[in-house]
Amino acid sequence: MVCLSALPSCSQKTQPSDSATLKQLADQQQWQQIVQRARLAPASPDTCFYYGIALAQLGHLDAAHAALLAGSRQQPRDPRFPEELAGVAFRQKKYRQAISYLDRALTLNPRDSYAQDFLGTIYFVNGNLEAALKHWNRIAKPQVAGVSLEPRPQLDPELLDRSFAFSPASTLRLPKLLTSQSRVDDLGIFPVARFELQARDAGKFDLVFRNQERNKFGGNTWQSLLLALRGLPFESVYLDYYNLDRRSININSLVRWDPEKRRILAAVSGPYGSNPRFRPSATLDLRNENWDILTSFTGPAAFLGGFNLRRESLNLNFASNESWRWKWSLGAETSYRDFRSVVPGPALTAGLLSSGFQLKQISRIDFDVLRVPEHRFDLTAGGSSQLGKLWSSPGETFEKVQGQAVWHWKPQLKGDDYSLWQRVRAGKTFGSVPFDELSMLGIERDNDLWLRAHVGTRDGRKGAAPLGRNYFLSNLNLLKNVYDNGLFGIQAGPFLDTGRITDPVTALGSPQWLWDTGLQARFRVLNVSFTLTYGRDLRSGNNALYVSTANGVSE
Repeated sequence: MVCLSALPSCSQKTQPSDSATLKQLADQQQWQQIVQRARLAPASPDTCFYYGIALAQLGHLDAAHAALLAGSRQQPRDPRFPEELAGVAFRQKKYRQAISYLDRALTLNPRDSYAQDFLGTIYFVNGNLEAALKHWNRIAKPQVAGVSLEPRPQLDPELLDRSFAFSPASTLRLPKLLTSQSRVDDLGIFPVARFELQARDAGKFDLVFRNQERNKFGGNTWQSLLLALRGLPFESVYLDYYNLDRRSININSLVRWDPEKRRILAAVSGPYGSNPRFRPSATLDLRNENWDILTSFTGPAAFLGGFNLRRESLNLNFASNESWRWKWSLGAETSYRDFRSVVPGPALTAGLLSSGFQLKQISRIDFDVLRVPEHRFDLTAGGSSQLGKLWSSPGETFEKVQGQAVWHWKPQLKGDDYSLWQRVRAGKTFGSVPFDELSMLGIERDNDLWLRAHVGTRDGRKGAAPLGRNYFLSNLNLLKNVYDNGLFGIQAGPFLDTGRITDPVTALGSPQWLWDTGLQARFRVLNVSFTLTYGRDLRSGNNALYVSTANGVSE
């Protein structure tokens, strides 16, 4: 250990012969001689530099850091110092400090290939492949020698190969990897799918696709049973069939026999030909629901009207995954609705109860706004438009526009212990719509606009959460990985929801902003998710406990 008194002050200039001698000794890796000579030599930034790297080679890392830092203060625009300081910090496993020093080195010399390579390596050893590729790509790395599949999926090899946007025996580019990940996810048969690099000799890598695949009714017998029967407590059965004919053709269906909200849903989707970029789908949805429009899901509540809704719809959609940056879809829906057993109330106008056939054109676009892989932050956005015409008496024409933005941040350098994210959504309707086209803010199995202390049903009937044409909703979440052994996992954390919904019908909507907070826990068993939510309405003081077979409010 070198005492502070032995550290050069680095305030004097070294003779050229001293610097040349120290450099020659460094080239010969004579580290102990450098230490001895540097202690006797006139102090200078060069003396500090060689003294510091010699101490580092001898294992005196704290003293090496002090020497290099002293030289850096005297010569702050010399990129050698932050590079060597990064090396010392890396050996001390102070990865954030090492990254900071390398960022400084690249600020001084953006073309420094060593710093780019070193920075990519730090992110790689910490499991951040995206950030590693961002820096390695700037120096034409990494070279992928081959691609391996662990395990080998049953999916048609040609279809899987076309899902991969990269090529073996080439440089793995970050945009190609992100596009591949996006298209693999869209196949809908891989609940777990990730790409990893494994180092080989001569500085090359193998790219490994690690996956868990669902085939037929699930990945295995137990998973198939969980997938099918997870809705039994809610009088529902899910009948799903995956990867038909090994072509990622998926059939998803739901049968619900709840007497207050019967439903039959069947959907089929698959790639267009052998091209995973395009994915058409068709959905049939049959509903028979009893609605009571109330001002609250618990306690005293005003009755605003009731009815029985019978609705049948057929939706055809064509989606295109252009790249990791953006995707779009176009679709059309034809439907018929009929309102029966109407109990009049202030919320039910003649326009809302319009029955008849409806034709709707649907378009959507989603895009990646910002990715900062070094900080594990991303921001995405999207929007949709629905233009519809209802043949009723009188006829109705309307347009619904909706938009959303989602940011996601993992604050730790490595691992997924914590994640913080927020989703903000807003929607506006122009024109007159039937009741089933209204939006609802609340937790309910057929609704995705979750305000988690407002339950959408009371005594099994829908209508207990705020309804309207125009809405704003924000869901802010912090999740902590509590336990995970591969087969079973628990995530839990607090949330804060805020929203407002309005409508020209004064009995609908919320007169003020709504604020909900609470805790949400996700349980994962064999990659099948269940969600338990406890929420408290900060305005009314009402509490809500809700169990769902989905991910709840998810990323």
